Amino acid sequence: MHLRLPHLALVSVLGASAAHAQVDIVSGARWTDTSGNTIQGHGAGILKVGSTFYWFGEDKSANSALFKAVSCYTSTDLATWTRQNDALSPQSGTMISTSNILERPKVIFNNKNQEYVMWFHSDTSSYGAAMVGVATAKSPCGPYTYKGSWKPLGADSRDEGLFLDDDQTAYLLYASDNNQDFKISQLDSNYYNVTAVASALNGSTLEAPGIVKRNGVYYLIASHTSGWDPNPNKYFTSSSLHGTWSAQNDIAPPATNTYFSQNAYDLPLGSNAIYMGDRWRPDLLGSSTYIWYPLDWSSGAPQIVHADVWTVNVNAGTYSVASGTTYEAESGTRSGSATLLTDSSFSGGKGVGYLGEGGSVAITVQGQGKAQWVALYYANGDSTWRNTTVSVNGGSSVLVDQPNTGSGHVILSMPVKLNLNQGSNTLTFGAGMSTYAGDLDKIIVYSS
Repeated sequence: MHLRLPHLALVSVLGASAAHAQVDIVSGARWTDTSGNTIQGHGAGILKVGSTFYWFGEDKSANSALFKAVSCYTSTDLATWTRQNDALSPQSGTMISTSNILERPKVIFNNKNQEYVMWFHSDTSSYGAAMVGVATAKSPCGPYTYKGSWKPLGADSRDEGLFLDDDQTAYLLYASDNNQDFKISQLDSNYYNVTAVASALNGSTLEAPGIVKRNGVYYLIASHTSGWDPNPNKYFTSSSLHGTWSAQNDIAPPATNTYFSQNAYDLPLGSNAIYMGDRWRPDLLGSSTYIWYPLDWSSGAPQIVHADVWTVNVNAGTYSVASGTTYEAESGTRSGSATLLTDSSFSGGKGVGYLGEGGSVAITVQGQGKAQWVALYYANGDSTWRNTTVSVNGGSSVLVDQPNTGSGHVILSMPVKLNLNQGSNTLTFGAGMSTYAGDLDKIIVYSS
């Protein structure tokens, strides 16, 4: 079967009943839907109904923070997504007009009323209103009927999430009091409003929340507040949503700023979960990409498993990290101003800098005669994004984005899909650029 998701996976798509269905997930790549369009599902919320996953998100295709639509995508494997009708559309003269902000849509099902209830951050263009909004529908993708926007219990609500407990009690998770305090409030039986604050983390400056319940313990996952810029996301634990929360702990090495992402949703997967984050690009919001990684408890605490390419089996509730072949940048052939760098943060203690502006490095790799993912491990100490060129065997170059990684040679990876010949191939990085690229540590070539 031909998979129409070339930028996300190169696998056969099996039916939901297949016992060993597996798909590839590649964070940071441009993900497309089954029509070939860029997926617009920012600030994601995921709902599973039967064997179908529904992905709700912000349509930022206009490259604006203003409300365009709440998109709705469907999938049975978490990689092959089909866009359905918009779940919620702008309404003039209301708080969800095209002049307003609507962010982080989350949907849960209310058994009592047999309806789907959507909550979202509802705001003015200046972020001065700090409200929640609610809409309802009788089918997962709707369209949803807007019920209104307000401040829950009279207090601010900006970044928010929902959590539905095992007993069908629902909770609103939200940044409150000018983003200084974080609150968890119980919803009424209709899921239309909040009734009381269940617990709070005062002075915590948290946003972008999600909760995973595992073995009777609640894990709150959230970022701190730094605008569109990423920061080290944290987790907190409690034995009760009405109880005291633990001190914060990291879900990823702090220097990586959660691999340049911000939490959006945390989807349970067997005994673990999937961290679903956004890699925001505020100057081109519609080009912001998705960072999905396994969130693994094998160490006893939730930790992101950094994986350039990984597979998920939704039926078995398992994941597997793909292996690839590593090629060190310092082993390549340098040209022009390209310079050998020595730093303990590089793999093997060495990398190549001063790429671009006449500097390049050529690395010989082995290919399999097909399109393959290649992960570029790099450092970009600037405060803004860079990019680098890469060409295969002297062919035309493609451009690979390189988000800023911070000072101290923090290493991140970015994927690019390249058509490699069977056998030997020469990949050239940094050629033909009028600006400097990031410092190149290594590349990993994957067979998928």
